[in-house]
Amino acid sequence: MIALCADLGVMDLNLPAFGALFNHAASCTLGIAPIAWLPGPAWIQLLLYLIVLLALAKPLGWCMSKVYQAEEGSAPFGRWFGLGTALGASESLLYRVAGVRPGEQMTWMRYAAAALIFNLIGFVAVYALQLFQGFLPANPRAMANVEASSALNTAISFVTNTNWQGYGGETTMSYLTQMLGLGVQNFLSAATGMSVLVALIRGLSRNQSGTIGNFWVDLTRSTLYILLPMSVVFAVFLVGQGVVQSIKPYQTVKLTVAQSYEEPVLNSDGQPVKNANGTPQTKHVDVTTQTIPLGPAASQIAIKQLGTNGGGYFNVNSAHPLENPTAVSNFLQLLAILLLPAALCCTFGVMVGDRRQGWALLAAMTAIFVVLLVTTAVFEQRSNVKLTAMGVDDAASATSSGGNMEGKEVRFGIANSVLWAVATTAASNGSVNSMHDSYTPLGGMVPMWLMQIGEVVFGGVGSGLYGMLLFVVIAVFVAGLMVGRTPEYLGKKIEPFEMNMASIAILLPCALVLIGTAIAVLTPLGATTSNPGAHGFSQILYAFSSASNNNGSAFAGLSVNTPFYNTALTLCMFLGRFGVMLPVLAIAGSLAAKNVAPATSGTLPTHTPLFVGLLIAVVVVVGALTFVPALALGPIVEQLQLGR
Repeated sequence: MIALCADLGVMDLNLPAFGALFNHAASCTLGIAPIAWLPGPAWIQLLLYLIVLLALAKPLGWCMSKVYQAEEGSAPFGRWFGLGTALGASESLLYRVAGVRPGEQMTWMRYAAAALIFNLIGFVAVYALQLFQGFLPANPRAMANVEASSALNTAISFVTNTNWQGYGGETTMSYLTQMLGLGVQNFLSAATGMSVLVALIRGLSRNQSGTIGNFWVDLTRSTLYILLPMSVVFAVFLVGQGVVQSIKPYQTVKLTVAQSYEEPVLNSDGQPVKNANGTPQTKHVDVTTQTIPLGPAASQIAIKQLGTNGGGYFNVNSAHPLENPTAVSNFLQLLAILLLPAALCCTFGVMVGDRRQGWALLAAMTAIFVVLLVTTAVFEQRSNVKLTAMGVDDAASATSSGGNMEGKEVRFGIANSVLWAVATTAASNGSVNSMHDSYTPLGGMVPMWLMQIGEVVFGGVGSGLYGMLLFVVIAVFVAGLMVGRTPEYLGKKIEPFEMNMASIAILLPCALVLIGTAIAVLTPLGATTSNPGAHGFSQILYAFSSASNNNGSAFAGLSVNTPFYNTALTLCMFLGRFGVMLPVLAIAGSLAAKNVAPATSGTLPTHTPLFVGLLIAVVVVVGALTFVPALALGPIVEQLQLGR
């Protein structure tokens, strides 16, 4: 589909007047040379993606609202082909086996305790699987037990929906660990985020209630009715596109064209052996075969995208041809990343009884996303200054490749690489199909900043929307102060308790990013960057931004599989997830106990373009005030150092 759009991209959709103004302003401030505006095919691809995404959000959002509002044992999806009946019976069976009373309601404290205990059990299971995988079955490559600090980091990573990976999947994890540990947590961590969101929605919609639902019911329904069916269908499609799904051992195949190269000769200490002249010795190596990694990849890739988890089955993630083989698989994996977060905005509108509220939140997210997507695409459309200085013709580079192709997915081009980079950092997904470390300084700053504002522009499934609702609390409070009225949202008064909890949840990840980066820069243990100076600082800042906001992507020039980073990032992932989740549940419990006040002429409408603009301003201002000084030390100064 994307390739077809590229072939048909004959329309020139550039905006010359705005482009000239942008170029002039950029050259006068950061010394940026005039930027080639986006070509027609790029515009078409980006626009097509947004149209399909927003078109699917409403029907899927409506379906999910029926799941959470349906009675236990009923068929939320109707009786289509017997699916609803079968899932309803499975739901009832699960409750009986687990001893869950689905009609029992929980206070926010019981709800939070259930969520914490459940995730603790998941952490222990994943940690133990890694520590003992060498003794367990389904390990055809005889993978060794995972080192303790790496196993700890990975277990916390997948339980918190971060999926940060300091290891290579195909060289570290057995099939059993991938399926039973990482794959299962992809479902359960996503379902946990969706459950907490639904609890907050109930807090906003219930009137003088001491309860916010049942965690076990919400978790079961999120998994059974939404994540599991969608993942099965998506996995089957991915297999049809060429994604591997197998439990056979890795296959060794003969190359059609043999390769040869010179390899350094190393001594027993791993150091180069030199001849009498001091020149390193080499030996000629002929390569006639290649080992093809296999495994149950499609099933994990489906849920990693739909659940905004992002952990790749293979080390190079979605740039691997067996994980993302075609333009069609690329487009639909991209769609899966943002589909559920966008649809949950519509679910929110239905469940609170005012669909305009959901559309307002979706509009705010989309507006920020589009601006940052275009900004990144414009900067990456430039040719690479350093390559030009090395003798690569600037005009030829800009014409043939369309800009900075270093680190990009050459099969899909700049537009789809940039779209993936922005979508994955907007959605707390973390999967990549290009190397963020090779982006231009300002092009790479946008994905970093998307994480730093709290992963609320779509964000993770559930967690993104409840994060945005925290900013809504701040926005209505600010609006109330400006007009001298007690702030309200959906008829619920926003008082000091809600403001305190919202402030903690918003500022905690920010503190983790800045404090963690400062410690890493000050200690020799953090000096594992591939580049010194501003870019090395950006690599560290990106890593802590990713971990603290549960994203999982990386600049990848930073060596993080060390005891220091494994421990530091583990702490950031844990606090970044549960340090936000607990205040959200506290807000849900507080709001549920309040009376719903009827709207009056003095009530601030929260579905209008004015409020959408105010909400966007609050998100941007909080992110700017918190991180501009740190960004000035990294990507901004790096851009200035380019001398353009």
